[in-house]
Amino acid sequence: MFHKPHHSVKRREIDMLHGSLVDKLLLFSLPLALTGILQQLFNAADVAVVGRFSSSEAMAAVGSNAPVIGLLVNLFIGVSLGANVVISRCTGQRDAKAVSRAVHTSILVALFSGLLVALLGELIARPLLTAMSVPGSVFPMALAYLRIYLAGMPVILLYNYESAIFRSQGDTRTPLLCLIIAGITNVGLNLFFVKQLGMAADGVALATVISNAVSSLLLFLFLLRSDGLIRVRFRDFRIDRQLLLQMLQIGIPAGLQGMVFSLSNITIQSSINSLGAAVMAGSSASFNVEILPYYVMNAFGQACTTFTGQNIGAGQRERCRRILRQSLLLAVVFSSAICALIILARYPILRLFNTEEAVLAYGSTRLLFILTAYPVYVVLEVFSGCLRGFARSLAPALITVFGICGTRIFWVLQVFPQKPTFPMLLAVYPLSWVISAVIILLYYALVRKKLYTV
Repeated sequence: MFHKPHHSVKRREIDMLHGSLVDKLLLFSLPLALTGILQQLFNAADVAVVGRFSSSEAMAAVGSNAPVIGLLVNLFIGVSLGANVVISRCTGQRDAKAVSRAVHTSILVALFSGLLVALLGELIARPLLTAMSVPGSVFPMALAYLRIYLAGMPVILLYNYESAIFRSQGDTRTPLLCLIIAGITNVGLNLFFVKQLGMAADGVALATVISNAVSSLLLFLFLLRSDGLIRVRFRDFRIDRQLLLQMLQIGIPAGLQGMVFSLSNITIQSSINSLGAAVMAGSSASFNVEILPYYVMNAFGQACTTFTGQNIGAGQRERCRRILRQSLLLAVVFSSAICALIILARYPILRLFNTEEAVLAYGSTRLLFILTAYPVYVVLEVFSGCLRGFARSLAPALITVFGICGTRIFWVLQVFPQKPTFPMLLAVYPLSWVISAVIILLYYALVRKKLYTV
């Protein structure tokens, strides 16, 4: 039987099963998008602080690690998406006991996964950076940054899993509140370690780990004090094998998709590294800006996953069709508006990271390539989110592997060497998105009838 939630918890939860959708999609997605944007701004502060108060080499060391870190964490972040879908479905089915078991299972999986990634990452950190052709002037700082970051993986993954638990109930504001507190801590520690203590990339890595420990602890305290379905009790900590299996069936394909995606980005990063430190720094600065509108479209994709998951659990398939249409429209409108603003203000924004003219030129070039093609990427995010809400996670993963990753690896190995310039390398981003968007639309068209008649 459903327990009546505490009033403060109830106010933050969203009724996804009844009533209008646009306002609820916005209520869910905008705090989630703001969470991603703030998280990236705090990550960008890492790059900006070392760029302004240390050196371009330290800046390049931080930037060159982004795809490596993504490779190691994306598998387990994918499982957190599986946890979101499972908890959402149990909520839609009004099974309070299953919700509780899934919540406690998720937290244990986060901690165990974090320890595994930390241990595995320490072993392969040096070989990975060597394989990526990180220049000798950057290598020691890049290695120090990566090792410190990986040591903090248990708390980093815990924050992501706890956030997924809150999102499954429609509460995207509590993770946002905790992130703001942790982010302010991160920026303060960045300045202290780098400017006051004279540290470089290792200083911002240490600040990142400490701030993630703060955010994950705060979310855990909220779970302990909750009177709703997601309340955590120490005596209930155990892994439910059946629910874990469901999470893995949904989450592992999503995680493998993220891993292969990161692997293709590592291939591209290796090519960027071959073009010199200025290109590396400009590309790093651009990445920290271009990812902001990505978080907007990703938020609507996650909204589509969560709303679809609850409504499928409740047997409301026709409502899922409306969720897809409205999520797609909102994602296009909001992400395109942010892309336009960034393009107009790209030079002042890039100067926050570095003032060297060559770095600014390369950063501007990358921004134009990426942002003008982002509306195509919206299709991938929202349709993937819809399919995952139906617990069909394998198809989006395979489409990403072959459409995006396959195209990029082929491009880097076969096309780029014939004309090894930065624009030629960047052209693969919009090309891979167009190919994948066409494939996922064709796939959805083929299975739509089955989805709504099962």
